[in-house]
Amino acid sequence: MDHHDPSPAMHAPSSKNAIMLASRVDLLSQILAMVSLHGEIVFTVELSQPWALHFHPGAAYFFIVLEGGLTVVNDQGHALQVAIGDLIMLPRGLGHGLSDGECETEADLAALMAAQVTAEKLNVCHGGGGQQTKLIAGAFRFESASVPWLVSALPSVIHIPKASGETAGWAEGLGYFMMKEAQEVYPGASIMISRLIDVLVISILRSWVRIERGGNAGWLGALGDARISRALKAIHDEPYRRWTVLDLARVAGLSRSGFAARFTALVKEAPLSYHSRWRLTLALGLMRQPEAKVGSVARQVGYDSEAAFSRAFKAQFGFAPMNAKSTTIQDR
Repeated sequence: MDHHDPSPAMHAPSSKNAIMLASRVDLLSQILAMVSLHGEIVFTVELSQPWALHFHPGAAYFFIVLEGGLTVVNDQGHALQVAIGDLIMLPRGLGHGLSDGECETEADLAALMAAQVTAEKLNVCHGGGGQQTKLIAGAFRFESASVPWLVSALPSVIHIPKASGETAGWAEGLGYFMMKEAQEVYPGASIMISRLIDVLVISILRSWVRIERGGNAGWLGALGDARISRALKAIHDEPYRRWTVLDLARVAGLSRSGFAARFTALVKEAPLSYHSRWRLTLALGLMRQPEAKVGSVARQVGYDSEAAFSRAFKAQFGFAPMNAKSTTIQDR
């Protein structure tokens, strides 16, 4: 049976609690450092009932609800109600629909943007003239060619309700700042908008970790679990160590069996499998360096032989280490 968690993170705020939270945020930063964010465009959306919009697969989106509300359906078919002041993010670019909750005739957002958005007018209008919904919207991409599993493990829809207290006024202010930069084209506006989108996306992910507290499957939700996040941080801090399940269980403060079950349930992958995947992900980055040699990288990441490393690498990515510089991998 799992014993009581003595960690202060589960109790009143304290300096130790702040340190633990910082370590989890640092782990999020460490993971996101492997995934480049590229902001594409920021625009406003004015909708009036009846209305419904369809997004083609491709770019990821975020929306800040300034007025009214909307309904978004996730990949399990569950409808989420989004209210004024809420934030939603569609991080995986799967293609989604937003609506007023009743209209079923979807307009193509890409077509509306092509017809209405100009350099001088970053705005989309659509609907039948009824009750209004106003949004600040942004499109971005995760450039995760080396680690597509990081993005594919994210939820299809991330919802940060205003009522959660997580937006704390920053979301709307940041959205308006992005629109100001987009509409008044100062020198450096393009890179400024891209960086502001980075800040917003990372803030959404960080807020989601706090809201979920381990309730969401995948590495992002697992960061919200105090015990499992300790084990994840240990793996990331010492990726080339020969970890055992028992070692990681001790870090987490759980029994071996309890830890293995809890880690697998949250991360959707066994602990040593995750460790191996992360170690090979780092190896891929090393192999893409100009002077990289298979043998030296194999030794650096903790493999006893070049052959064993090459087999594990090819099983993970679908190509040999020597081809890392010239091959783009697919989500596996």
